[in-house]
Amino acid sequence: MDHTGYRVLRMISAKEIAARVEALAAEISGHFAGTDKLIVIGLLRGSFVFIADLVRELDLPVEVDFIEASSYGNETSSSREVRILKDLRGEIEGRDVLVVEDIVDTGFTLHHVLTMLAARRPARLEVCALLDKPARREVEMSATWTGFEIPDEFVVGYGIDYAQRNRNLPFIGRVEFLDPPPG
Repeated sequence: MDHTGYRVLRMISAKEIAARVEALAAEISGHFAGTDKLIVIGLLRGSFVFIADLVRELDLPVEVDFIEASSYGNETSSSREVRILKDLRGEIEGRDVLVVEDIVDTGFTLHHVLTMLAARRPARLEVCALLDKPARREVEMSATWTGFEIPDEFVVGYGIDYAQRNRNLPFIGRVEFLDPPPG
């Protein structure tokens, strides 16, 4: 798929994603078995497709909420300055909480969000990330459950964007820039 200045090369198919989401949901359902309600918190915007598919597969009572954090803007690398653009609507104190992230990259955003949420004293606070890019990690951070580990490539699709484009792709694709990327 070609775009002005870059093309997207398929890395992880829609079928592979669906199978992994089903497996993750089974593991998460087992871990939180017996909870009266799991608060599933999606990190916007990149996680919205993943969280929708994941919660439909969970065999648990769930409540969904969102946080919007930004550290990228329209760039291809993190600014390391995390801003909370939208906070939770509900309370999480004493509740079981699952944070759903699209990709763990440098770890700055996830670390910031988890520190903020932990201060609100949930009963349990776990993380499920669709993608993990350990080669880029700058903050010691890992998800409890990970869909796929990927190399240090800029990716789009399945909710993940580049400059607000490509979120609608049903697969994860590697961006190959035809010219040097901005930022």
